[in-house]
Amino acid sequence: MADGVGSLSGWSADPTEVTSYVGRDAETGEARRLLEASSLVTLTGPGGVGKTRLAWRVAAAHREATADEVVFVSLAELREPALLVPTVANVLGFGDRSAKPAIEVVVEALQASRLLLVLDNCEHLVDSCAWFADTVVRACPQVTVLATSRQSLGVAGERVLPVPPLAIPEQGDSFERAVNDESVRLFVDRATAVAPSFRLTESDTEPLIRLCRRLDGLPLAIELAAVRARALSLRQLADRLDKQFSVLTKDRRGRPERHETMRALIDWSHDLCTGPERLLWARASVFSGSFDLDAAEQVCSGGELPREQVLEVVDGLLDKSILLREEYPGGVRYRMLESVREYGVDRLREADGTADLRKRHRDWFAELAGRYATEWLETDQLGWIGRLRREHANLRVALDHCTGTPEDAVVGLRMLRDVKEFWIVRGLNTEGRMWVRRLDEVAAAGVPERAHGLWLSGFLALVQGDMAAYRCMLDRAAAEAETSGDELAAAYVLHVRAYAALIGNDMPEASRLFGTAIDLFRAHGDEGADLWASYNHGLAVWLDGDIDRGRAVLAEAVERCERRGEVFWRGWALWSRAAAEYLQGDLSVASRCCEQVLRLHERVDDRVVVGFTLTVLAGCAARTGRPNRAAILQGAAMDVWRTVGAWPTRYEAFTEPLQTDTDTVTAALGWEVAIKEFADGAAMPIGDAIAYALEERSPGPRKQAAQVLTKRETEIAHVVAEGLTNQEIADRLGIARRTVDTHIDHILTKLGYSNRVQVATWVTRSADSA
Repeated sequence: MADGVGSLSGWSADPTEVTSYVGRDAETGEARRLLEASSLVTLTGPGGVGKTRLAWRVAAAHREATADEVVFVSLAELREPALLVPTVANVLGFGDRSAKPAIEVVVEALQASRLLLVLDNCEHLVDSCAWFADTVVRACPQVTVLATSRQSLGVAGERVLPVPPLAIPEQGDSFERAVNDESVRLFVDRATAVAPSFRLTESDTEPLIRLCRRLDGLPLAIELAAVRARALSLRQLADRLDKQFSVLTKDRRGRPERHETMRALIDWSHDLCTGPERLLWARASVFSGSFDLDAAEQVCSGGELPREQVLEVVDGLLDKSILLREEYPGGVRYRMLESVREYGVDRLREADGTADLRKRHRDWFAELAGRYATEWLETDQLGWIGRLRREHANLRVALDHCTGTPEDAVVGLRMLRDVKEFWIVRGLNTEGRMWVRRLDEVAAAGVPERAHGLWLSGFLALVQGDMAAYRCMLDRAAAEAETSGDELAAAYVLHVRAYAALIGNDMPEASRLFGTAIDLFRAHGDEGADLWASYNHGLAVWLDGDIDRGRAVLAEAVERCERRGEVFWRGWALWSRAAAEYLQGDLSVASRCCEQVLRLHERVDDRVVVGFTLTVLAGCAARTGRPNRAAILQGAAMDVWRTVGAWPTRYEAFTEPLQTDTDTVTAALGWEVAIKEFADGAAMPIGDAIAYALEERSPGPRKQAAQVLTKRETEIAHVVAEGLTNQEIADRLGIARRTVDTHIDHILTKLGYSNRVQVATWVTRSADSA
């Protein structure tokens, strides 16, 4: 799984704040109790009340008590409901290489998992989150969902826990009693952080109580106020807050509502900012998630905020806790808490500056995409991919802006073309296709950029196995390229068609098309595309029967990648050499190439190539008299394939060899031992599987073979053992015949079987050993 699993990383606030967070013991305990009673718990409350940090405390306590995996998905930056499931799948580390709906891929991958899934900031996607959470908890009995939202999800069986403000002292409380209230403890904790000399004395009791009561116990309000302890005494701070709040309570009975309390605190912080700080606050709200100084200087400068002053103004907003600082490899980024950003959005709208700032934001990220395209092979490739991952939310906002007018759509199509490797390398197939569709619908007829968007969409559809969409997109791309006379776009169309021929085991056609595409790529100086096509060309030539030439083409592709410091296509070029050697050549060379691929994976997070590599290594082990190792690697490979939503048998050249290797292993070990070894491999986390493949560790403790199958697959396996046909199984279980076919294919693949009799035997033996 990707970042966010187990380590509680990838969250929406500074992780150090979790350890120093004050109070919430009662709420943490109640949330834990509700999680034991229900598969869906939602923490509700207004912005600034502390829902996110409470969710983190609950998740950490849950993991410590149960050892379950924990995945934290922040949705504050997500604006497209259609991207909810792909976003969750990406954080989980699940692939997007299937034509099946993403929800089916996620459900299938989670059915056998023990997991706490935290969905943070659901309120702006409440309908989508409700549908997703309900689907997951119904289909995945060991998955629990913890959501945070300003409103409940409204799902049957949902338990709702309103998150109250922190406890506040009562008027007249003693100093000893007041300092034990949660709101006071948080204020002291934060005030001490900004002013180390800050100390409470008994004479501070009255202004302290007045202050905390004014702030309604809202954690974000307390933190914003605590920043002022650096410049004001406690009494001065309380007095100034009284004046600020008098505007709200004028002509009204009682105290302001809590959301107005929060607004008043942010208003006060805004009033205390300088003019340039207010301007930057409003303008920076156009960013989604975090941003760096270069972006702030380009997008937010101008008029009363000269570019050369932006750094100084950023420092002022950091000092006032309006901006928060985050460190990443190679740089520093800034972000706002969502309530603070929303305030900035309102201020920008009031100044009628939203349209201009969104365009400037889009232009900056269009320029960034162009730099990426130019420097992809020239500079730090891994650094560029890391940067685009951090800018993903901003790329989405920029592309969304491009869907507004035909002129903007052309810019968006150009951006997609410039960062095409990002969608491909990161496996963002559904999202990439969505952006092409939306931009294609808006762009005017005849724009040359359309051909590049269409071939990219066609390639992503091909990877997912959506052949109808692949053919439609490629035909349209070819027609657009011909109309505009764009030879480079035409070359990409040939390349994608060649890839389809490679998958379909039509090696003569694949070899011919790749060769033609490479000639065009070289004529136009597109070296990235040349490298991409070259390793595929080498594999096709080899499998078409010209082993010596195929070996030479692949060796040259690897050498060119190494010389340039290129890493992504190098991994695939090495795998292509390994695959060709496995199918028709030297198994020792195949194994060595696979080892190089797996070591590259430490730098490049690409599960698909790992799945292919473990599959080839399993075949090599089967053919060199190591059946136990082969079975374990087969299990590990199948588990990786399950998480990426695809299967190696889609590639027809592998279908027969994989079946032969499976038969060899089961004949050598017997079914019972083979199943046990396969189950051990399937149970290994991907890091352990890679270490085992590199012979750096032994397999973990054995688990029962039944754990390889999901609950539904186990049910179907038992019905198979009764001798029922697929249609009869569908009728009994009330599901579609096609669904039964798919489940049985998965059962055969996971257990390493080739027919239904073997499944029946496995069911009988499992029952005997129970």
